Amino acid sequence: MGNSTSGLPPLQNVASCNTQKFMGTWFVIGVKPTFLETTCSNAVEKYSFLEDKHHDIDIDFTYNKDEPLTSAIKSAPQKGWVQGDNKQDSPLWKISPLWPIKLPYHIIELGKNYDYCVIGYPNRKYCWIMNRKPVMDESLFEELKKKLIEKHNYSLEGFRKVPQKWTREEREKRGLTKEEVPDSMLSKD
Repeated sequence: MGNSTSGLPPLQNVASCNTQKFMGTWFVIGVKPTFLETTCSNAVEKYSFLEDKHHDIDIDFTYNKDEPLTSAIKSAPQKGWVQGDNKQDSPLWKISPLWPIKLPYHIIELGKNYDYCVIGYPNRKYCWIMNRKPVMDESLFEELKKKLIEKHNYSLEGFRKVPQKWTREEREKRGLTKEEVPDSMLSKD
């Protein structure tokens, strides 16, 4: 997961990100994927801030390997470190999928109510559009993709929308609440 930026300008992080407000559940809506995410569905990341640990954040990343509901559920726990002097407010983190690797994690777009975010990677090989619910308004999704291209110098070649299909059983199996996956967003199938 090389970090060379090949002459690209630095990513434009958001001016501020309150770490505590960012914590909680995020659904991956769109992704320029790592090798784990090329076929994933129902991708969910849960962030928990830690006190007095060797790292700042636990990230519980779970997803269906292929098709939602029917394919195997996979898990990739990760650790995070908030960068900078103020760990309560920083848009730049480091994430470790496994020791000793620590990858840059740039928060480059963030809803003012912390209802959506976009995570960027310096060489533009990867990005994640996430939402607090499994469904994002299509016009917002398109606007965020446009910002990736025009503001953040991304090519969206290889970008994919992540299927999010939920049933009551899947919601319970994954430990999600009705607030996170409202009944109105459950599949009727």
